[in-house]
Amino acid sequence: MSKSAAAPRFNLPLALSLAVALGLVACSRPEPAPEPIRAVRIQTVSLDSAGGVREFAAEVRARIESRPGFRVSGKLVSRMAEVGQHVASGQALARLDGSDLKLGQDAAQAALRAAQTNYELAGAEFKRYKELRDQGFIGQLDLERRETTLKAQKAQLDQAAAQVSVQSNQAAYATLTAPAPGVITAVEAEAGAVLSAGTPVFRIAHDGPRDAVFAVPEDGVAGMRMLLGRAGAIRIKPWGAGEAMPATVREVAAAADPTTRTFQIKADIGRAPLQLGQTATVLIEQPRRQGVAKLPLAAVVQQQGQSAVWLLDRASMTVKVQPVSVAGADGNWVVIGSGLTAGQTVVTAGVHTLTPGQKVKLYDPTLESASTPAVTGATPVAAATR
Repeated sequence: MSKSAAAPRFNLPLALSLAVALGLVACSRPEPAPEPIRAVRIQTVSLDSAGGVREFAAEVRARIESRPGFRVSGKLVSRMAEVGQHVASGQALARLDGSDLKLGQDAAQAALRAAQTNYELAGAEFKRYKELRDQGFIGQLDLERRETTLKAQKAQLDQAAAQVSVQSNQAAYATLTAPAPGVITAVEAEAGAVLSAGTPVFRIAHDGPRDAVFAVPEDGVAGMRMLLGRAGAIRIKPWGAGEAMPATVREVAAAADPTTRTFQIKADIGRAPLQLGQTATVLIEQPRRQGVAKLPLAAVVQQQGQSAVWLLDRASMTVKVQPVSVAGADGNWVVIGSGLTAGQTVVTAGVHTLTPGQKVKLYDPTLESASTPAVTGATPVAAATR
C-alpha cells in the first residue's frame, strides 16, 4: 500500500480541546434580564396644621339590656311577645310545659299533710303522757321521749311546709315575665324547644337613658379618657338631622376588641328622642397642631417595629428608609409628628416592594391610559369565534 493511500492520523489533543469547549458552551447560562425600574407615586412634604373635628359612626342603644330566661328547665310551649313589642314590668312573655312542676307541687302538699298528721298524733301522745306523769304512773324519762318525738315531728312539718313553698315557686317559674318595662329587640327561642335553666329567650332594651356606642382606634383612647365624665364634651348628630346634641362620655373600654383592635366608647345622651339602633355621628373637637406633615396612609410602613417612609433622592432616583413618628390621624391622612422636613420627597404608592438604594422612576398616568385600548363597541360572539 502507498503512503498516499494511508488513513489520516487522528489528533487526540485537538479533539479533547474541542469537546471541552463544546461542553462549556452547552453549560453556560444566559445572563438574567435586568430588573425593571419600578414606577412610584410621590408627594413633596409640606408642613401644615392638623386637628379640627374627628367623626365616628355610632349606634343608639339602651343603657340597660337584659336577656331573661326561665329559672327552671322544660319545654317551651308558647311565646306571647314579638320583636319590637313594648312590654310592661311583670308582663307574661312565654310559658313552659308545667306538668312535671305541678306534679312536684302536689307531691309536696301531700307530704305536708302527712307531716301535719304525724305532728298532731305526736302532740296528742305527749299530752296523755304528761297527764300520766303528773299522776305518777310513768317516770320523767318516758315523758321526755314523747317530747323529743313531738319536736322531731314539728321539724318535719316545717320542712314539708318549706318544700311546698319551693315547689310552688318552681311551678310559678314556668311563666317568664318581663323584668322591667322595655322593648323586645330579639327572640332567641321558639315554641317546641327544650330549654335548660337560664337559657336566654328574649333580649329586652329597658326604658330609660340611651347611649351612643362607637369605637375609636388606639391613638384616640387617651383623649377619650380625658373627656370621661365631662358633661357635653362631645356632640352627637343623628343621621338625617341637622342639629347636634351634647353628650357625655361615661365609659371607655379597658381592653381593645380582639378582632378590630378598637376600643368601645359609650356616651350618655340621656332621654334624647332617638330610636334604638338609630345611626348617629359622634363629633369630637381636636386641638390644632401646627408644623406637622400629613401623608396618605399607604405611605407609612413598618420597619423593624417602627413607623417609616421611603424618601426619594431626585438626583440619583434611588430610595431610602426614613423613620418617623406618627402623631395620629386627621381624616384619611396620617399625621407625622417628627422625622420629616419641608421639601423632602416621599413615596406614597408602591412602598411595599422597595429596597434601600433601589432605582425607581416616577409614575406617569398618561402612559397607562395610552397602553389601554379603547373599546368602541361590542364584538358579536359568533364573529369572535370564527
